[in-house]
Order: sequence, then C-alpha cells, then structure tokens
Amino acid sequence: MAKILILPGDGIGPEVMAEVRRIADTLAETHGLAFEFEEGNVGGAAIDAEGAPLAEETLQRALNADAVLLGAVGGPKWDSLPFDQKPERALLRLRKELGLFANLRPAIVFDPLADASSLKPELVRGLDLMIVRELTGGVYFGEPRGIEDIGGGQRRAVNTQVYTSEEIRRVAAVAFELARKRGNRVVSTEKANVMETGVLWREEVTALHAESYNDVSLEHMYADNCAMQLVRQPKQFDVIVTDNLFGDMLSDEAAMLTGSLGMLPSASLGAPDAQGRRKAMYEPVHGSAPDIAGQGVANPLATLLSFAMMLRYSFDHGDAADAVEGAVTRVLDRGLRTPDLVQPGTTKVSTREIGDEIRREISKTE
Repeated sequence: MAKILILPGDGIGPEVMAEVRRIADTLAETHGLAFEFEEGNVGGAAIDAEGAPLAEETLQRALNADAVLLGAVGGPKWDSLPFDQKPERALLRLRKELGLFANLRPAIVFDPLADASSLKPELVRGLDLMIVRELTGGVYFGEPRGIEDIGGGQRRAVNTQVYTSEEIRRVAAVAFELARKRGNRVVSTEKANVMETGVLWREEVTALHAESYNDVSLEHMYADNCAMQLVRQPKQFDVIVTDNLFGDMLSDEAAMLTGSLGMLPSASLGAPDAQGRRKAMYEPVHGSAPDIAGQGVANPLATLLSFAMMLRYSFDHGDAADAVEGAVTRVLDRGLRTPDLVQPGTTKVSTREIGDEIRREISKTE
C-alpha cells in the first residue's frame, strides 16, 4: 500500500488538504485505490508545536514516504523570526534532503475560466504548458553567499550562481521525457548572452538533445524574451526548461495567465532509484492565505490537482488522475466557483461544497 505523508501546514492548508482525504475516499470506492496516510507539521504550525519549521522526525517520515503532499506555509505570525527560522525554510530543506531537483509547474486554462485571465481569452483559451524548473542548484543554493560590512558605512551582498553539467542534464532529461508524452517540443531558457552558467546550460542541453532526444523539437530562448513571449503568445510553448532563478519568475508569470493561483498544482521530483521510483513532493502554487483561513471559502482545486499529479507521476494511476481532472472540469463547466473565481452568471460555493461536487462527478464516471 502506497504511503503518503500529508503536511497541511498553515493558513488554508488544513482546509484544502481535508478535501484531498475525501477525494481519496471516493477513489477507493470508484477505482479500488488504497493509500496509507500519515500527517505531520510543517512551517509555522511546526514552529508552534515543535520549535522548528521542520522537525527531524517529520523529515525522516518524508524520506520514508512514497510521496509527500504539502498544503502551504507561512503567515504574518512568523514574519518577525530570523531568516533561517522562518516557515519557508522547511520547503528548502525538504527539497534538498529529498533530492527534489525538478519542479513541474503546469499552466492550464480551463475553458470555463478563460475570461478570468488578465490576457484576452483568445490568447489563453486551451493553454496547456509545463515549466520544468531546476530546484536544488543555482543562485538560491550557491556559495559563497551572505552580507558583509566593507567599511565606510557600506555593505556588500553576495549570491553565487553555480551549475554543473550533471545538474543541467538531469533536469533537461525530465523536460525531454515529459515533452515526448505531450507536444514533443522543448524550449530551453537561460541568459547565455551575459552569463557563463547560461553558456554551460545551453551547451549541455544541446549535447543531451543530440545524444538521446533528437526526436524532440528543441529551441533555445533568452529568459527575458521568454517572459515577453509568455504574455505575447503563450500557446506557442509546450515544455519550458530553465534554471532555479528564472524558473521561479517565469512559472509565476505563467501562473497568472490562468486567472487564479488557486487553480495551479505543482510537483517536485527527485532522481529515479534502481526500481524507477522517485522521491516526490506535490503542492499547490498558492500561499497560505491567512486572511481567509477558517472561513470555508478557500479554493481546494490546486491541491486536488496536485493530488492528481501525484496519482499520475508517483503511482502510475493515470486513469484516477484523469477522473479527478475531468471532475474538476465538469464542475467548473456547471458554473460552480469558490469566491476567488466568481464571475457574473456563476454560483458561489464553499470549500466543502465544491469538494462534494467533485466527488459526485468522480462517482458518476464509474
């Protein structure tokens, strides 16, 4: 039986995660799936309960799990803590200790939500792209780093952008493999015109493509041009692969093409072991939204879609993933919306109510 560690976290995390547990119960009935769920604290909840954003015991449980599902972390309550004690440090440690080097961020526009995008509906209707971001290298982890006093009332801050051939090749391989199952097109994004790491990135991606993936279309694009093209003609993209820093920014830009952060899932994957299994963590893109926590109005769809990604990528239950994603689409087609998505002519529902409707839609398909 697959073991899933649930880390609800802070703010609306526990509310949206409760809907995952209910969807899992429905899938047990309709698809015969059985999971062993464990729960733990992370982020601010862990600081309050255990004195650190990620307790060692929780980390060990994550390492022993088949997959981790995370809600959200952070909030004003913990903003005054030192940098290395903030709730968000738990995410970086989980990614590092689990070796989660590839972050998958789909940007999908559901037809009923095309009008919610800040772009014209004709530019985004039918959009389905995937950004693959390198997650454990680059400027966020490079050394040396820090802030130092250089005298004369001046300080200097240093962050170091570092990449090795292996770090680049392994994330590019993930992008090429994904593209083979999608539109068979990859755009590799960097700044090779001004950065040596960009030069190495382009050279290594090009070499890997020639060696193992020449059946996949490959294009290189500078990161600033990629940012422009995402708002100019987003449907030109299938899979974008890029480094940690540019991936952070480009994936957030792509997220807003869809109209709501509440709709976007993500997956972070590690290297396959001898049996082909990968360590993995799944989480919605949205934050903890403490201003609406406990009100029953949070949008659980990004978390449910993250669970669907888990079914697909960690457990090879593509049929169950299709059932969840299809149910979400049909509920939106019926005009049901949590408050963040409400538009004229739609019906506002609660977190629990939209979860109930998705469960009903899943049950109808069996």
